[in-house]
Amino acid sequence: MATTVVAPVSNSIGLTSKYLPLLDEVYKRGSLTSMLDTASARVQWTGAQTVNIFTLAGVGMANYDRNAGFVPGNTTGTWQPYTLEIDRGRSYQVDVMDNEEALSMVVGNLLGETERVEVIPEVDAYRFAKWAGTTGVSAATPATIVPGTTDVAGLIDTAEAQMDNDEVPYEGRILFVSPLCYNVLKGNIERRIINSENNVNTNVEFYDDMRIIRVPQARFNTAITLNAPTTAAGVGGYTATGKDINFMIVHPSAILQVVKHNVPRLFTPEQNIEADAYRLNYRIYHDTFVLKNKVKGIYVHNAV
Repeated sequence: MATTVVAPVSNSIGLTSKYLPLLDEVYKRGSLTSMLDTASARVQWTGAQTVNIFTLAGVGMANYDRNAGFVPGNTTGTWQPYTLEIDRGRSYQVDVMDNEEALSMVVGNLLGETERVEVIPEVDAYRFAKWAGTTGVSAATPATIVPGTTDVAGLIDTAEAQMDNDEVPYEGRILFVSPLCYNVLKGNIERRIINSENNVNTNVEFYDDMRIIRVPQARFNTAITLNAPTTAAGVGGYTATGKDINFMIVHPSAILQVVKHNVPRLFTPEQNIEADAYRLNYRIYHDTFVLKNKVKGIYVHNAV
């Protein structure tokens, strides 16, 4: 008697590769912190979750003796482990007829919208909160920004002076600002219209050679809670639980930032054995760290 062999459902999802370039484009265009991502070639993993960074320290100089020569010095080298902790995901199922009757707009746009509306804001918010909450970073006395009263430019100058004293490199600093802080900063800067220009552009793209990046206040908080629903109706995402950040100066050398896994899996109705529907499984595994010997590369000014 002949035996019929039923081929197993394939887990090789061809449609995923079609959407990967789209997701990468959406991430880079929408994320406000992606420029600080660490190149994968620079990351050396120990096991699946931990990356080690080597820290080297010497001692101060001593007097040179023309007879005895050099005074010995000790060198200390340690490996600092940083372990990824943020593993997030969600699964969506779209009936094949619902997708067809919506002119195939659901599946075609779900990946990009999930990335743009849900993933990117959460990742940015987590990173800013993690940086702000790291022990040892420089933090100003909390203060509320009041339009027409607060000298934001002066507050930023104070922050720069602190970082200068802490010997944080001048070149490459990035100034993240809230919308309110940005608008008040513009008012602190005097401008002149030359040659009777009709079009006046008051945008401030750089301040003291620092690139300015405006951050929506919803992503800019000193602490957040990552919501953890267990049902389809459960509200996911994050909730701000700290104080609004007014501005933050970050030097890239202070940050170790890794997105280890960010690959969606899209199953067609033919591959989905549970329903006649498309299924999208979206997962992102990432984390960000302030290096222990470079905490002064972060300066935070937040509201009361």
